[in-house]
Amino acid sequence: MSTSAAKQLKLPSGPSRHVYDVIVLGSQVGGALAAALLAKRNHRVLLVEHDGMGPGYEHDGFVLPYAPFVAPPLKAMPAVEEALSELGLSTVIGRAMRPHAPELQLVLPKHRVDLTTDAARRRSELTREFGEAGEGIQGALAGSAAQHEATDAFFKTGPQLPPDGFFEGWKLKGLMKEHPGLEATPRLASEDPALSLVRGLLPFVVHLEKPTAPLALTRALSQVLAAPSTYPGGMDALRDVLTRRLAELGGDVLGRDNPAGFIVEELAFDGSKFAGVKLVRSDTLYRASCLVTATDSGALRRLVTDKKHHRGLLEHLDQSNTKSLLFSVNWVVPESALPRGMGELVLVDTQDPELGPMLVQQHPARTTTSGNTRDVEGVRVVCAGAFVPASARELGEEHLQALASKIDDHLDRLMPFTKQHRALRSAPYLDAGGVRGSRLMPHPLYSFESEAFLGVTGLKQRTPAKNVILAGREVLPGLGLEGELLAGMRAAKLVQEMLKKKDPLKG
Repeated sequence: MSTSAAKQLKLPSGPSRHVYDVIVLGSQVGGALAAALLAKRNHRVLLVEHDGMGPGYEHDGFVLPYAPFVAPPLKAMPAVEEALSELGLSTVIGRAMRPHAPELQLVLPKHRVDLTTDAARRRSELTREFGEAGEGIQGALAGSAAQHEATDAFFKTGPQLPPDGFFEGWKLKGLMKEHPGLEATPRLASEDPALSLVRGLLPFVVHLEKPTAPLALTRALSQVLAAPSTYPGGMDALRDVLTRRLAELGGDVLGRDNPAGFIVEELAFDGSKFAGVKLVRSDTLYRASCLVTATDSGALRRLVTDKKHHRGLLEHLDQSNTKSLLFSVNWVVPESALPRGMGELVLVDTQDPELGPMLVQQHPARTTTSGNTRDVEGVRVVCAGAFVPASARELGEEHLQALASKIDDHLDRLMPFTKQHRALRSAPYLDAGGVRGSRLMPHPLYSFESEAFLGVTGLKQRTPAKNVILAGREVLPGLGLEGELLAGMRAAKLVQEMLKKKDPLKG
């Protein structure tokens, strides 16, 4: 191969600096928050997105979402709001988040009901649809939507979740005794069909397979029910706000905005300690005193090439198991073809034991021209998702097509006469070819071998590689979006503590 041809295979040059205090690896939102906070606190930070899937995938000229994304309002996550205030972002993000209209719509075999946050309107709607039972449903929903407030004070203390070692565990258990609200009984425990369906929203807002403990069953669901909200562009756009703030604060970013991308080939170690990252098609080794990871454990495992000498780190990561994934289908349709009264966020009781509840979310249709994305007036994307076993990916395209057809059938029942006006039908697992990322997993559900504190914890943030810290969605999977952001906040704190003890860059 000629020298000129070899040069063409190299990535465009990254930042001129090759040595940092901390490298943050991965595209999950907790990592972006950790990076921005560390930059704000005067540390030299490099963020390498590595597995970023981008703000949607392209299919036949449209930019489509990977899955429905519903978030709690910022005020329902007070500890997170404080961190965003430190970055000067709480007002920007708070204003951008908006509730759906109506906030949530339930569709059962014989009922359709709008759950607005206005108590009087919701009571009227529930009694109209369910008669005397409506009053009990109203009480349970109102109680559940406020239930997270009883545990806000606990999270404002900055608890060491998950605890690392005996002393942290002992301190955490003492703190838990001071906050009895952590063990409060879920208000949606009734087997009433409407309340059972509302409980079906839980997997869409956490990353934990079949949670059982009270906090895991109540907090994230309560936060969302307070005002089921959407962030324009979804989780990816939220992360981009943090990434831009990182750059403004002097941090460096190797992101997907470069056509060649920046993908990590391997992690370099000096003995048992992390030393740096090497990119695909690049000779540069970016060095740092600490590594914060915000990617799935499976993706991280693949970057540890010396398996023998880092068995402890790999065993740590092996405690996480992906059990389910959110499989979705997008329909692009004229807004005029949607049923009158259909909400922007609809939870459907499919009565299908394989799919369970199906979440349907409307988005503006978007196209991209010359790299610029714009909304298409009068056209909507209806994104429907349901959870299926993670093994579905291994069963082949025919099985995935059958799952997509099942969702199509439920959408057809939800929106009769809309299918004939459909401009495009697309399923990310079938049609998002060539997309990087953790094998197209925008919303997996995990189980863990490690002890779960309060039923919400997963992998410990400190790893056997002492200067490798986790900040991904597997740390606090039972707390959903708040858990990812809390993991990022604590990762930043752990890095600061580590760098105070010794700064190898000066010694």
